[in-house]
Amino acid sequence: MKGKPWTVLAVVIILSMGLAACGPTPTPVPPTDTPTPVPPTNTPLPPTDTPTPLPPTDTPTPVPPTDTPTPVPPTNTPPPPPPDMVYVPAGEFIMGSEWRYEKPVHTVYLDAFYIDKTEVTNAQYRQCIEAGVCTQPHNTQWYNDPSRAEHPVICIDWYQAKAYCEWAGKRLPTEAEWEKAARGTDGRLYPWGNTFDESKLNFCDRNCPPSNVFRSASLDDGYADTAPVGNYPAGASPYGALDMAGNVYEWVADWHLSDYYSQSPGRNPLGPDSGTAKVLRSGSWNDAGWGARCAYRVLGSPDQWGELRGFRCARSVSSS
Repeated sequence: MKGKPWTVLAVVIILSMGLAACGPTPTPVPPTDTPTPVPPTNTPLPPTDTPTPLPPTDTPTPVPPTDTPTPVPPTNTPPPPPPDMVYVPAGEFIMGSEWRYEKPVHTVYLDAFYIDKTEVTNAQYRQCIEAGVCTQPHNTQWYNDPSRAEHPVICIDWYQAKAYCEWAGKRLPTEAEWEKAARGTDGRLYPWGNTFDESKLNFCDRNCPPSNVFRSASLDDGYADTAPVGNYPAGASPYGALDMAGNVYEWVADWHLSDYYSQSPGRNPLGPDSGTAKVLRSGSWNDAGWGARCAYRVLGSPDQWGELRGFRCARSVSSS
């Protein structure tokens, strides 16, 4: 039965093929390992109830800052003036009057500057002499009187006044600067306003010589000639300059020209380029109230001197 095992195997294979052909087609079963999608567990749920905000149980008391900051001044604040000077801001002012050499009335623009609060005193001028720069007044009668140390130095010519101001790191004011410092910007007649007031200046009162035609015999300012500087604070100018009316005439930088105002530039005028006389301002202790007007101007040769003449200094803001 050498071929019998192969016969049996063939029968088995035929039966298997028949069963496969005759049986039903099985239904596909989805894989059991495909997961069902689950919403993420971190999705916020809407609140079941909106809570009512509770008021604070205690209102806190404001706590002041532990350190008060230093106020910062605005950038347009003018620099403080040097000692014994006042600040005159930049801008226009009304200069002149309609009387003789003071006309015409005109508008002038000036850069900012400083000007001495008072006239230069004997004591201040002495410091320049002791420094070897200034020369003595032409007449030392008042300069050498110890009781007049705070009176304005007098008997000074223009060149001496210029030398002192330069030694002090300053300069003589221009005529326009002097007038603006005296009257401000509103064209007033006197440093304090438009009405003459004998209590606000040193001028020619009953103490003047009887021969003086300007003498006001009914008035008395207490001084026969010069008064101590700053003795009339009520007569201060709008910028705080004192003695801008009366006491002594004051040298300024400009040469004198009677019709200069009709041709002067409208901005920072410096006066004529040349001349034979310099301008003096302020009036003096020997003048009537008319000479105390802010626009009043007189002239004098630069080498002249006298007991009516003194000066004050100025400084440009940009050079301080």
